[in-house]
Amino acid sequence: MSADGINLLKSKTFDKSKWMQLPRDVVIGHDVIEQLPAICEDLSLGTSALIITGKQTRDVAGDRARRYLADEYDVTVVSTETISLDTITAIEEAARDTDFLIGVGGGRVIDTAKIASFNIDRQFISVPTAASHDGIASSRASVPTVDGNISMSAHPPIAVVADTGIIAQAPHRLLAAGCADVISNYTAILDWELSHRLTGEPLSEYALTLSRMTAEILVKDAGLIRPQSEEGAWIATKALVSSGVAMSIAGSSRPASGGEHKFSHALDRLAPGKGLHGEKCGIGAIITMYLHGGDWREMRRSLKKIGAPTTPAEIGVGDETAVEALLAARQIRPERFTILDTGLTRTSATKLVKMLYQE
Repeated sequence: MSADGINLLKSKTFDKSKWMQLPRDVVIGHDVIEQLPAICEDLSLGTSALIITGKQTRDVAGDRARRYLADEYDVTVVSTETISLDTITAIEEAARDTDFLIGVGGGRVIDTAKIASFNIDRQFISVPTAASHDGIASSRASVPTVDGNISMSAHPPIAVVADTGIIAQAPHRLLAAGCADVISNYTAILDWELSHRLTGEPLSEYALTLSRMTAEILVKDAGLIRPQSEEGAWIATKALVSSGVAMSIAGSSRPASGGEHKFSHALDRLAPGKGLHGEKCGIGAIITMYLHGGDWREMRRSLKKIGAPTTPAEIGVGDETAVEALLAARQIRPERFTILDTGLTRTSATKLVKMLYQE
């Protein structure tokens, strides 16, 4: 008698598969922008490059990158100040006859290069001039629309070249916002764990652990994040890269985006132009940490120590608008369950905003 037809006795095959895309080269330090030609040669990307930069960041770093590459590569430079679907399309057209792209600038420039390179199947190198958010190394990009910012899937840079000498000279507000974005990973992973328990959402232990460790290190070293400090720029940039890698491991922004990000995106709609992305995430993280029963006061102390805002008033947002953002957060990415999707009332939301001002 054969047992072949009895499923319970059949051997089971492990059939999980996962494709992770990570930066191949990550170079962080003083004057590392000078190493761009060597990095491009190591990666064998081709002979022609399109540098996307901003008008201000072109003077800071874009023209330097062009000069370093000009002897060995055919280099074209395009300046842009905004990120939009039209801008991305224009960059794609400009890049079709080049072998690879280099984004030299802040978050908008990096995200523009990221999406354009993904759409036309070219590699790109990320050269951040400020450490303002974790998009410098992640596979996600944020694009503003009439309905607020939307998160788009792309691919991570093949290399990150972060010159801490340049980053340290950027306005400290940008660095503080980037640190707040990473510190908010604390509550993002709490939301992820909550969703895993309540809805069965898959969880990546590796991505979650890396995200938590990154936030913990930044909180521990918060006192070193000072204006014009290259050491602080180095610490913050490493944290932002690690956060981006955690997202690549997870295959989504889950390790770094929970209810605090929903709150930030809701504010984008209700109070456009008020506050930087990381600043709003930091404020939202204080609230969601309280709801999770964590040490929200310690989180607030860390944010204050690095110079990030901790109340809506500090970013020019009225308290009532912040209340509306908390209530509207559940409408942002409703498929992503967070603590803000558990039945927040107007009365409780009002109390949460008032709590931000308590000593």
